[in-house]
Formats: sequence, C-alpha cells, structure tokens
Amino acid sequence: MSERKIVIFDTTLRDGEQSPGASMNITEKLEVAQMLTSLGVDVIEAGFPIASPGDFEAVKKIAEVVKGSSVCGLARCKDQDIEAAWEAVKNAERPRIHTFLATSPIHREFKLHMTKEQVLENTDHFVRKAVALCPDVEFSAEDASRTEIDFLCEVVKVAIRAGAKTVNIPDTVGYAMPAQFAEYIRALKTRVPNIEDAIISVHCHNDLGMATANSLAAVAAGAGQIECTINGLGERAGNCALEEVAMALKTRHDIFNATTGIVTRKLVPASCLVSGITGLDVPRNKAIVGRNAFAHESGIHQDGMLKNSMTYEIMRPEDVGFQKTDLVLGKHSGRAALNDKAATLGYTLNQEQLNQLFEEFKVLADRKKEIYDADIRTLIQNILVQKVTNVSWTLESYSSTTGTGKKPVTSIRLRRGDFVVETESETSTGDGPVDGIFLAISKLTGLELTCREFRIHSISVGHDAQGKVDVAVCFNDREYRGQGVSTDCIEASILAFLDAVNRITE
Repeated sequence: MSERKIVIFDTTLRDGEQSPGASMNITEKLEVAQMLTSLGVDVIEAGFPIASPGDFEAVKKIAEVVKGSSVCGLARCKDQDIEAAWEAVKNAERPRIHTFLATSPIHREFKLHMTKEQVLENTDHFVRKAVALCPDVEFSAEDASRTEIDFLCEVVKVAIRAGAKTVNIPDTVGYAMPAQFAEYIRALKTRVPNIEDAIISVHCHNDLGMATANSLAAVAAGAGQIECTINGLGERAGNCALEEVAMALKTRHDIFNATTGIVTRKLVPASCLVSGITGLDVPRNKAIVGRNAFAHESGIHQDGMLKNSMTYEIMRPEDVGFQKTDLVLGKHSGRAALNDKAATLGYTLNQEQLNQLFEEFKVLADRKKEIYDADIRTLIQNILVQKVTNVSWTLESYSSTTGTGKKPVTSIRLRRGDFVVETESETSTGDGPVDGIFLAISKLTGLELTCREFRIHSISVGHDAQGKVDVAVCFNDREYRGQGVSTDCIEASILAFLDAVNRITE
C-alpha cells in the first residue's frame, strides 16, 4: 500500500484562542500564522470572522499575508456568516470556507430546534452557498460522535453532493472512544456512496484525554485530515495536539504508513511561541514539547541512556527542536556562538534580533554562572513577543523593602517614551513586595487594575535560575495577561505587570 499524506489543519488561532486567557491581538495572530506556515501546516483556520470586527480583520490580514498554507475562516450555516468568511479569506493564496451545523439529537432538539429533514436541507443549502463563493469548502457535522450513524452518513452524503471537498467528523465534547470513533470512520467509508469525492477530517476534543488517540484511530480507519492545535489548546480540556499526532505518525510509520508535511524540528519553537503569546505554560510532562519529555532522572534509565539512547527514548530530541545536552554559554561567548545556539534551537534571527539577544545575553551572563538552553530560548521568546506588543511603559529602576510585621515600601521609576515618572508607595494594606509593586504600578500608570492571577516558576535549574512570572490583570472588565523573566523575582514581577499594562495601552 502506498504511503498516505495526512492533511494537518491547525485551529490554534480559532479553537485554540477560545481557551480562557488565550486571546491574541491581530499582530500576535499574524506572528503565529507565519510560524504555522514555516512549520508546514497545510490549512490554517485563522478565526471566526463573524464573531467580532477584530476577528474579521485578523483573518483578513492573515489571508493577505500568509503564503504556502490554505487560510480558512469558520462560519455557521447562516448567510451572514458565510459571506463574512468569504470576505475575510477571499484574498488568500488558497482560501477555504469551513461551515458547520450540529447533527446530534441533543443539539437538534435543544439548540437548533430542527428536525432531521431541516438539518439535511440546511446542510445542502449552505454548503452550496459557500461553494458558489469559494472553490474549497469544508463541512463539519458538529457533535458527530453523538449522532446516529445512519443520519450522519446521510448528512455527509448531502454535504459532498452539494460540493464540500472535506467533511469533518468532530468529537465536539470528547465523548468518543478510539475503537468507537474508528467504527464511525469505517462506516462512512463503506456506506456513503460519494465518500471518495471528499477527504474525511476529524476534530477531537480532550475531555476524557482521548483526543490524540481518537484522531490516530480515525487515520488508521481512513481519515485523511487531522484538526489540531499547538500545545493542544482549545475549549475546556483542549484539542488534539499537533505535536503529538505529527510525531506519532512519524515514529509509528510502521503502523500508519502515513506522513505529514510538518517540519518536526520546529515543534518546540512553535510551542514556545504560542505559550509565550498566550501566557499558558506547557506542563513539564507534556508529550513531545514538555521540559521533561527527554529528561531522565532514574538511575536505571540513565544507565540505559549512556549505553544506547534508544533504550529509553523512542524519538530523538533533535527531531522536535530539543538538544540532547546543554551547551553551556557564558559571558565570554560571542555573537557567532550565540547565533549558532539560536539556530540549533530552531530559531532564525535577523541582525537586529541577534544584537538585542546578545545584549540581553551578556546582562544575564553577568548575573548567573551557567546559561542553559531554556535560558536562551526564553530570551529569544521575549524578543519575538516584544515584536508583537506595543512597548509603552518600561522599567528604569526599583527598590523594595519589607519584613515580618512591616509595611512594604516600594519605589519604582518607569519610563514612558521620553518621560520618566516615579512614585513611592507605602501601604498598610499591602501584603509583601509583590503587592507593593502592583499598587505602585497602578498609581504610576493611572490605571485601576485588579490582579486576577500571579504565578512564578523557574526557567532552568540552580539557585541562580531565572524566574518567570505570569500575571493576569483586569481593566474595564477585560482581562490582560503579562509575562516577565529575570534572575530577580521582584524585577520579573514588575516586568510581568508592565507587560500586561502595555497590552492595555497599545
């Protein structure tokens, strides 16, 4: 049997962005879209154009700029949705409209208030409308895994007859089990007479932890497209993770006899970019891209690794963007070594970015003895994220004193453009230096902020490791996220709050 090419449909910018706290602005979405193209993604679902003017503009901009990947806009089976999706994607090199309609009994009765006949009529009508505008149309039967198989086959037949080139079978609420989901795909392959005229796609959610398993079971049963997201972002427990299916298909080629166009050595940089922009950290034990994915602490494992890495590693870390070992860089390292390290880690930097990296690297090298890959990756990620954020407020200097039973006293000097402002905040309601910093920044910027989330963790190892702070603040009933990194955790906290402030004022 000849090898199959599986289409990778990435919905990080649409379903992934629906994760609480993962909203992105237009510039950030464009940055992620360009990364997805370099990663080798076949189809980028850039957003839901009818959802908001901002979403429409983001999809439109991505469609105009991105080359190499299809750019897709989501639309309900409604006239205005489909028309908005087409207006947003029509200038793409390869535009696609993705329209959907729920098909399960619970959705038909309680959400749509439609009969089976009405669902079929709407499917036919709106797929034909989309096809009249766009040559590439995908139809999704929402909540397909809870739809009667006979009816699902009928819906798919109607959608293909109306002109859909891709029919998507979503496990919308993560309800399916792999064997059951594979049976659904096999049923469609054997019972839908015109099924060969379209590609079967799957879109699996992870509510029961089965998203990747269900997607791979569907591929084994004949599906030709997987819908997924970087880091598995998405509604509730998330979606099928792109990095997991890409490496599963590559590592177990003997089982699937299928390939993708994904440039796997860019998976870790892609994961870091999305994590950096959204502020949603990747768990250390996350498959493929987690910090512990290629780490070994057990003596037995270490002994096996020293003898032959294949004893405990089924993939090479280099293949996903990690290195086997850290090349230690220090304050005497030059630009060439730093640029080589960046390239080894999967990043391509222009001269301006390299110069900025070198300056920040030197500052860090004076603060800590050993600089690890994670430190370099974080420095680069901060530079890339800065490129998509309007930096208005910057830190000039600070001092903070506190102690048991004492009020925190915080003095901060900030710069906004050419102006330097400073304040000293002594508060009886503060609860330590972080609270004092937050109050001082609120006073300096003139913004009435509420801190909703504050998290800190180390970037690498050792007593001099960099601390990474993630914050979420609320301003005018809208949430803004910020990040800061420094060997000084108080400074990292200030930088994180300022990052959030800059997102408010951009």
